[in-house]
Amino acid sequence: MSQQKPEVILRRVEWTVIRRLDGLLQGEYRTIFRGHGLDLADIREYEPGDDVRYIDWNVSARMDTPYVRQYLEDREVTAHFLLDLSPSVDFGTINTLKRDQLVDFVAVLARLLTRHGNKIGAVLYAGKVERTIPAGRGKMQVLRLLNDVQNLPRLESAPYTSVADLIEHALRTIKRRSVVFLVSDFFTAPGWERALGMLSRKHEVIAVRLEDPRERELPDIGMVVMNDAETGESVHVDTHDAKFRRRFAAVVEKREAELRSAFSRCGVDVLTLSTEEDLVGAVLRFAMLRKQRRGMRAAVAV
Repeated sequence: MSQQKPEVILRRVEWTVIRRLDGLLQGEYRTIFRGHGLDLADIREYEPGDDVRYIDWNVSARMDTPYVRQYLEDREVTAHFLLDLSPSVDFGTINTLKRDQLVDFVAVLARLLTRHGNKIGAVLYAGKVERTIPAGRGKMQVLRLLNDVQNLPRLESAPYTSVADLIEHALRTIKRRSVVFLVSDFFTAPGWERALGMLSRKHEVIAVRLEDPRERELPDIGMVVMNDAETGESVHVDTHDAKFRRRFAAVVEKREAELRSAFSRCGVDVLTLSTEEDLVGAVLRFAMLRKQRRGMRAAVAV
């Protein structure tokens, strides 16, 4: 997909994705994008009809009568997009690259959020942190974000890609508790798990994993030249060799297991974004993740 102007991107996703989501989600936007801060407002004596989940058992024991907690909920969401724009995201087909899915996903979520009065910000990474966009509201903020992503110089290769640097920058700069989208294909130097775990303790983190099916399965097409998107190095491989394909599959499975384990240990939800997937389906999965998270928070508050 050729590089498009921010206005064109936003207009396209509003027609092809957001309009469809409006019909599918209907009144669910308020639930999905409602804030997640729960501040204790008061403790009062239990009355018939109160939700028993909010009984404060410690106070009830001291007062020898049931008391319930009342909360004020922060209804504003602040979202930050941590965008890994290193060379490996330029992998894909002639029609769709991982970068294209990244741009469209950010455009859709950013517009949905700002359309409901929420703030969005971003950190752009390409071999190093290139740009930090403070949180702001409105359509112009979305256009600014898309403009910065589109105009960021593309690297032919990056000898060292570290998602840890991106996460650690976010830890230093994002002060208010937020929804954080870490968008990457996670082809990165090791050592990012610890930083991600720290980030998830401060914020609600969703790892948006970019992938192309051809990264998982090597087709039998004979001799090919494979390029390492990160380093730019090329190597000739014989895909007709069954042993080579089995070794490739083993490496892929090992990486998949390591990623699943890392995300699980960090307590991070994962949203996979494929170059062959309809973006509507991905956003609907995000909506389900948000609702599940809200359900877990309600249970913890009991």
